[in-house]
Amino acid sequence: MKVGEIYSAPMLATQFGVSATPVREAMIDLAKEGIVEVVRNKGFRVAQPSIQELQQMMEVRLLLEVPTIRGIAARGLTADQRSAAQHLAEASLESAQRNDLIAHVAADIRFHLYLLSLSGNEELVDIIRVLRSRSRPYGLQSEKKRAFLLESAQEHLTLVRLIINKQPVQASELIDSHIRRAGQEWSDPNSEIDLG
Repeated sequence: MKVGEIYSAPMLATQFGVSATPVREAMIDLAKEGIVEVVRNKGFRVAQPSIQELQQMMEVRLLLEVPTIRGIAARGLTADQRSAAQHLAEASLESAQRNDLIAHVAADIRFHLYLLSLSGNEELVDIIRVLRSRSRPYGLQSEKKRAFLLESAQEHLTLVRLIINKQPVQASELIDSHIRRAGQEWSDPNSEIDLG
């Protein structure tokens, strides 16, 4: 779905081969999360966060994710958690290597939410999930942006290693810079990312 375009529930239902009622309900749920806006008597429009909103979302992520990752790294991971985290980090790298933006964004979100879930705080995970959905990136067509995807995915592997090795200071520093760089890429007005 493209930013700014209006989509009706019946049109989307036809496109997906389902009835309009579940589509309308799903779109209302997305509107509650700020991902789409309701356009009275017309349908729904994909919301476009402003640069200020993107920066504020990044600040909230820093406030929540950095100390959470520090705590997880201080405790360490079980063998199953290590395996799952490593697998998710590798999946994000593989999708970046294929230059598959959609798969990479999905893998990136799964990776971050899994790590945060290790805190045991479901509210935190849900807040970050909503923020990530609202600040979704677009585009990333250039080689510079492809390089960013690869670097970001490689940082996932490094972060897993730091957590496994119980290095909380280094893990929290890495997640801080990781989030800041991603936030800068998505909100840079000179970026080639198409926000609408």
